[in-house]
Amino acid sequence: MEQDDLPKLAEACREFVDLRWPAGGGGGAAMLFGDGTTLCGTSPDVLNASVEMCHEVEPFAAAFRLQQPVLASICLHKESAGRFLVFSPCGVCRERLAIHGPQVQVAVASPDDVTVPV
Repeated sequence: MEQDDLPKLAEACREFVDLRWPAGGGGGAAMLFGDGTTLCGTSPDVLNASVEMCHEVEPFAAAFRLQQPVLASICLHKESAGRFLVFSPCGVCRERLAIHGPQVQVAVASPDDVTVPV
């Protein structure tokens, strides 16, 4: 993974979320695969919150299906005001990403600004 891949991954995720939720109120994830493919995904709406899935599940499942290692991951949420928040992966997503090794880069929010991935 190159140093400039994370900003590209963040932009791909923003574009995906903008298309899916133009008014905000939704989120998505993007992952960079070993072959250079970027795949974005989201989680479906459900009636029972106890069965919700993380946005990372869709691209993670695709990486498994395509037999591709995950090199990097980012998860963003778009507020109704249009601001994007960077979400750190939950514990389950961290375990899933750990399968791909310690070299996986995962975006987290800057301590100074939750809209800036680092």
